[in-house]
Order: sequence, then structure tokens, then C-alpha cells
Amino acid sequence: MRTVILLFLFFICQSNLKAQQWNLVWADEFSSSQINTNNWTYDLGGDGWGNNELQNYTNSNDNSTISNDNLLIIAKQQQLNGNAYTSARLKTQGLQSWRYGKIEARIKLPMQKGLWPAFWMIGNNITSIGWPKCGEIDIMEHVNTENKVHGTIHWDNNGHNYYGGQTPANIEGQYHIYSIEWNPDSIKWLMNGIKYWSANIANNINNTEEFQNPFFIILNVAVGGNWPGSTDNTNVLPDTMFVDYVRVYQQFNNLNEQATLNNKFSVSPNPVLSVLNITSFNANLQNVSITNISGQEILARQFTSNNKTESIDISHLTKGIYFAKVFDGTYFQYIKVVLE
Repeated sequence: MRTVILLFLFFICQSNLKAQQWNLVWADEFSSSQINTNNWTYDLGGDGWGNNELQNYTNSNDNSTISNDNLLIIAKQQQLNGNAYTSARLKTQGLQSWRYGKIEARIKLPMQKGLWPAFWMIGNNITSIGWPKCGEIDIMEHVNTENKVHGTIHWDNNGHNYYGGQTPANIEGQYHIYSIEWNPDSIKWLMNGIKYWSANIANNINNTEEFQNPFFIILNVAVGGNWPGSTDNTNVLPDTMFVDYVRVYQQFNNLNEQATLNNKFSVSPNPVLSVLNITSFNANLQNVSITNISGQEILARQFTSNNKTESIDISHLTKGIYFAKVFDGTYFQYIKVVLE
């Protein structure tokens, strides 16, 4: 099923590639046995999180785990440090962040009174200037049993401001693709590739300069809080948010421009005829894997020579489009490679 979906998405992307030039720069397909700590860390605790929420966030496998190529975030009715519920809130803070791009995830949501699942982003500078001055982009929020999802931005303009919209959605038991397309001029919200809302951020209109900075990703399920209200006797917990994948794309004038922007890796030549040269700008290369358009790994190399540049021969592969997943021990990045 995943292969079919990936192929479908690939051909959609290919049909729009000329106009949009979206290039995959990072992804977590949740295909390993454990949560990748090079991608995700946790918020922990149960102090209400500014919204009078009822859960205590943990890093326990009881509340977040990998199963059947999905990340599972599980809300449970479980006492912990004075909180009646537990859940998880995963984030890429300090590990991965981006300024602009298409950020998307395929998610199946829980649908119960008092549950508040979300896929969202916060500005990297939250630790220095606080919220809302750091900015917040809510790619998807859902509360209670509503048959709709919400997309919103929050920022500071002489105090907290917000602006957002919503779209109808058949939530129960269904996966949907939630995404934003973000550039210096606007943020657009999409569900299953269809735009339903947009915000103007051009020229820092209404003091929206927050949205010209890097942001990190958050995935969580809150229980209770100011928006959804409390749970009630109709709740059947545990309940789960299933995340099939998270992907980040960016727009570049050419394939190697992404390495300049991200300042982590480059590949050359690209397109390539036989030997692909891979360079890390930050640390020694540790490994690279080559995947095809369906996400299947077809070639992997482990490096032990402590070099920042390595070469691999891919001339034996069939001509076409591949993705090189490059890792330096801290960061990894997907780079599209064209084999001619």
C-alpha cells in the first residue's frame, strides 16, 4: 500500500515539478523499529502547557512508539505526577529545522471528546524571545469529534495575534495528508493537496516577520485544555494518532542549491553518469543510502575513513530518479539524484 501511495505522490510531484520545483530535503518514514533520536526529542511534563491541558507528556514507549511503519502517539488514562492522563509530544527542536518549504504529514487522527491532536511548528528562537514572538504555524489541529481540521498562525503584533481557517474532513478512521506551502510571501494550508486557506506574510505585513525565520516541527496529542474542554464519560482510552510519514520539501533553482541553503551536504555531479561524490560541510560522513522513488533502499555504504567527502559508484543502477540519504552522525538529509 505504501509503495502505491509513494508512486502516486511521486507522479503528482513530477507533474508539477517544472512549475514548483519541490525537492525532498528531509523525511521520516517511520520504517525503523524505534523512534529516530537524530530526528525527534520530547517535551516532558504536565504543567498544563499554557492551555490548562490535563496530560503529562512522557518519553515512554507506552505513549509513543513505532508500529507497522507508523509513529504512534498514544493518549492514555493513567495517573502520573498529579495528572490523570499521559501522552507524548515529539519535536525536532535542536535537531532539524527549516525556513520555508512544503511541510507535510500523512496522519490518522483520534476522534474523541477532549482530545486535541496537532501537527505544528514553532520558531527556533522561542528559547531566547519566547512565545508568541517566535511565531507558531499550526499545520493541522483537530479537537473533539469535529468533522473538520484547522490551520492557523500565531505571532506578536503588540500582543498575541492569530489568523486561520478550517476545512471539512472525514476524520474517523481515515488518513489524510496535511501540509503547508510556505515562502517569503505567504503560507498556504492544504489537505490532500487541495488548498483551503492562506495567509499573507509579504514584506512583514502586520509585523509577521517571525515567519521569515527557521521553525521546527512538533507532533502531539493533548488531552483537555482551553479549546477542546475536558474529557467526559464517553471517552474510551487509550486512543492513538497514527503518523505514516513526515516530509519536508524546498524549492531550488537547481538540485545542488539545497546543500548551499541547508549548509550540510552536497552531491556532485548531479545529474550523474556513474560515480557520485558526497560532501559533508559539518562533520565526517558516516553513511549514505540510496532509495528509489517508492522509498525502498537499494544501496547502502558505511564510511570509516573519517573523510568529509566520499564517492560511490551507482552506474549499475537503472537510469532514473533516486534519493540519497546522507548522515554525518548528527544530521541527515535526503537529496534527489538523477542518474543518466
